[in-house]
Amino acid sequence: MKKKVIAYLHTHWDREWYREFEVFRLRLLRVFDNVLDMLENGKIPSFYFDGQVAALLDYLELRPEKEALVRKFIKEKKLFIGPFYCLVDEFLTDRKCFEKNLEIGLKISKDFGCEDFLGYFADTFGHSKNIPLLLKEFGIDKAMVWRGAGDLPADFIFNGVNTVNLIRGYFMDIFSADISIEAKAGWLEKDLDKIAEKASKYILMPIGADHLGVEKDIAEQIKEVNKYLTNYKIELGSPFDYFNKVKFKEEWNDELRDNSKTFILPGSYSARMKLKQYNTKCCYLLEQADNLQKHYGNKYESVIEYAYKLLLQNQAHDSICGCSTDLVHMENITRYEKVIQITNTIIEELRLEHHFETPVIHSIKPLTGFEVLETKQGFDNNILYDTQKIPVTEDHRTIYTLKRPIKKHCDINIEAKHGKLLINDIEVEFVRRNDEGDTYNFGAVAGDYGQKAEIFGVTNNIVKTSFFDVKFERGESLINFKIDWDNKFKNKLWQVRFVMPEPVTTTFSEDMNTIIEREFDPDYDMLEHLPKKRGIEVKTNFAPMQRLVWAQGFGVITKGLTEYEVFKNWLSVTLLRSVGVISNPHNPSRTTPAGPPLEVPEAQQLGDNTAEFSIGFFDIKDYQKYIDEVYPPFT
Repeated sequence: MKKKVIAYLHTHWDREWYREFEVFRLRLLRVFDNVLDMLENGKIPSFYFDGQVAALLDYLELRPEKEALVRKFIKEKKLFIGPFYCLVDEFLTDRKCFEKNLEIGLKISKDFGCEDFLGYFADTFGHSKNIPLLLKEFGIDKAMVWRGAGDLPADFIFNGVNTVNLIRGYFMDIFSADISIEAKAGWLEKDLDKIAEKASKYILMPIGADHLGVEKDIAEQIKEVNKYLTNYKIELGSPFDYFNKVKFKEEWNDELRDNSKTFILPGSYSARMKLKQYNTKCCYLLEQADNLQKHYGNKYESVIEYAYKLLLQNQAHDSICGCSTDLVHMENITRYEKVIQITNTIIEELRLEHHFETPVIHSIKPLTGFEVLETKQGFDNNILYDTQKIPVTEDHRTIYTLKRPIKKHCDINIEAKHGKLLINDIEVEFVRRNDEGDTYNFGAVAGDYGQKAEIFGVTNNIVKTSFFDVKFERGESLINFKIDWDNKFKNKLWQVRFVMPEPVTTTFSEDMNTIIEREFDPDYDMLEHLPKKRGIEVKTNFAPMQRLVWAQGFGVITKGLTEYEVFKNWLSVTLLRSVGVISNPHNPSRTTPAGPPLEVPEAQQLGDNTAEFSIGFFDIKDYQKYIDEVYPPFT
């Protein structure tokens, strides 16, 4: 008896990637016009629109006359949308943003009449263990994953949520190939055999790919292919048909970052570090603005949602991961700047009205008890934010940027001794390594453990090194470091390396605003395992973090540095990774392309760069106190 294959039609829609947003949107018109036409003429039973609503809204903005038809197909369960506003990365997104993503996406989806939802992560670069818990908070009990699932079966329970592992991925474009039906059947038989090894009674097979339209004769092709298949029969349906038929037994309660079967592209957590820094700043400011406006009457609610939409558009994995064209990321920065403009305006309008204190304020004169951070010419906010006034030339004057001085209780010792920088008993090194990779993977060079900066000394709260000057100041419990430097090097990985007392076997790091534990083999050396044959991505001891990594009583809290590495007794945090191509087909760490080999010179991040991090010695259970010192909640 032939095994039943439930196939669903989809297109994986990156709003922007190797082409810019508006270019892809015009392609979307052609792709989705065709989908609606096929649904209207009964040529396909249903279509799954990639788990997000942003692409649908992008379409309807240019095709408003199609909205009634879209609503009709959603009501008839022929078109499935949501639950997300946008398909965001799981490790570079904080909890508040992920909740807003679901909140906004579900509101829009339900308004369109959609009732069936699953957490759709068909192309996310690995999966956070906290995601299923957040899905359940929003009443979603199904999920679909691909990258990072390793040897897990096709159907498993991921931290309490019934989850499908797309064994062969979401990318199934064989029906678009210019080959015979018999050849297509032969290819499909082999592919389905591989899925069947991990599946039970039924098989789920996506039909679609990145930005790919549905073949106009897809139903006829499937009918003809079935005549040649020996062990399988393909029927068009939806993912929900599959979930209703299978039993979920095996449990998995950890994150999914196993790259033994699929690429997880971990270099994306350090590509274009400026984007990560912008993102962290915007997440922090937007949450503070939202909290303040809720406290004072919620009158900015719609503005906050608009700002979150802008931020979420930047958190799609090909955007925040930094693996798109330079023009795409120029638009990302514009969106980030808009979010900053909105949040600063909301905070300042509320401050002027309700007279509360923020960590940084602007004043026309120095204030007692405040430290002057900057002076520049401008206009008093009392004029700029008064709707009954307009600034004139005579109002242009010196404006002071002020903050309250840090309570300097920190007694951590920092000194340069015998050419080494020591923080208590931990040595700190600044390291530069060669990188022959791309925006997806650090391209490790065999034998290269990095060139260390010479340490010249510590004077007036500045560490002098051969790479750059490192400024520091003592906080209440932490030492805060800031590095400003002019990067003149291409294809390099820059790290700050902390030499720990013992080999690093366990780390605790922030993930979705909670702390997760990771185990490492400190003796594993990726340089000794660089792949020789096609289809392999080297395993690494690099890992993503949100704002904090901690080991052996020592913590590092960063401002937008989102990657760390473990090796022997080294705990390293990435300061910058510069490369010049989206996907290098000769990347020594990954032997198969992960995207187009387009040159992206801006990803080298030449010129001015900044890296900020704080260090301290504390118990991990008290981590929030120390994060709040770096990211103080607004009162």
